[in-house]
Amino acid sequence: MAHASREISVDENASAVFPANRNVGFHHHLAWPIHVNDGIRSDGMGLRRDRRWVMILADAGAGIGTLSILLALWFWKLEIWHIYLVTAIAATANTFQWPAYGAATTMLVPKSQLGRAGGIVQIGEALSQLVTPAAVGTLFVTIGMRGIVLIDLSTLILAVCTLFMIHIPMPERTSQKDDEKVSFWGDMTYGWRYLAARSGLLGLLIYFAIGNFFASAAFAMFTPMMLDMTTPDVLGYVGSIGGVGMVIGTLVMSTWGGPKEHRVYAILLGDALAALATIMLGLQPLIPLIAAAYFGVLFTIPISNGNSQALWQSKVAPDVQGRVFSVRRMIAFSIIPLAYLSAGVFSYKVFEPLMAEGGILASSVGQIIGVGSGRGIGLLFVIMGALWALSALGALFYPPVRRMEIELPDAVQSAGSY
Repeated sequence: MAHASREISVDENASAVFPANRNVGFHHHLAWPIHVNDGIRSDGMGLRRDRRWVMILADAGAGIGTLSILLALWFWKLEIWHIYLVTAIAATANTFQWPAYGAATTMLVPKSQLGRAGGIVQIGEALSQLVTPAAVGTLFVTIGMRGIVLIDLSTLILAVCTLFMIHIPMPERTSQKDDEKVSFWGDMTYGWRYLAARSGLLGLLIYFAIGNFFASAAFAMFTPMMLDMTTPDVLGYVGSIGGVGMVIGTLVMSTWGGPKEHRVYAILLGDALAALATIMLGLQPLIPLIAAAYFGVLFTIPISNGNSQALWQSKVAPDVQGRVFSVRRMIAFSIIPLAYLSAGVFSYKVFEPLMAEGGILASSVGQIIGVGSGRGIGLLFVIMGALWALSALGALFYPPVRRMEIELPDAVQSAGSY
């Protein structure tokens, strides 16, 4: 599910919390193949360079896309293909920006504070989950689409100006000597080879990819399930409750910082709790239960995300984090399009008929989760949540993952020494 700091990020996929038409959904899904394809290229293009300039150029690229939308609104007619094109540009820019951002954070934040930094980073995402739907509606009425796009462009300009004002230290080289020439292909595949040599990190990453599939498949159907049982207004209220949960989760993580040891346990425990809350989302068509479960999911995600980011930042050498993180993101997110595509098919072609009045499972499973419209999607939530929880348990019992913090030494030894 979408998180900048981590692979399993319900918050990004939970954008489905608010109703969207088919074109908007396609626009959202379009970004994932681009992330995967460009992730391969970004591994060998620029991520050994100055991280600050990588982020500046990425923001500038996204700004060009936003500017083109603004110009289309002012001088031409905005077409849906314009949105697709800008999505492709933004996804490409983000593919370079995210690994550079994560690697730069390691150079700016003491090792002991990486967990808290991971929580602070997510505060913006949490507030956007809580505030954006209402704010966009108000802004659209008062200043229109042009004004909203102009605000977006202004924030990009502010971000670029901020990057020009700061200094990000360059890490010491550990992968190759400064005068050693590296082929483009060797540079591009370095992240793959780095992970393959560290079975704990690779195993954790594979778990993230599997967990992403289960979580994404479930939350892609959150809005349809809700609209089968209630109104868009109630859906918005439930989304806001989830946003409150995410804000509180980020505040907890930014204050606590996570455990100093055994971060793997914190990650897997957080995911297991989120998986159990996912099961609760599908158990009964009761709005209070769904709101509480959604609060629980979005509360735990920032804690898992923050611990995950801190773990990766401490275990991967700072000078190769850009390349490793690009591969990390690509592997973790590559399975999400399949989850999106399969969720609707299984929900409406398989589970809904099974849970309909008189369906095959109506007299058995239906006695627990109910029958009728939307209960097939509820069953999807129960199954995906259970599989997510089992995958977290499997990762815990996989020795290279469970013992990673003991067997894999920290690559970042001292804080603020760069």
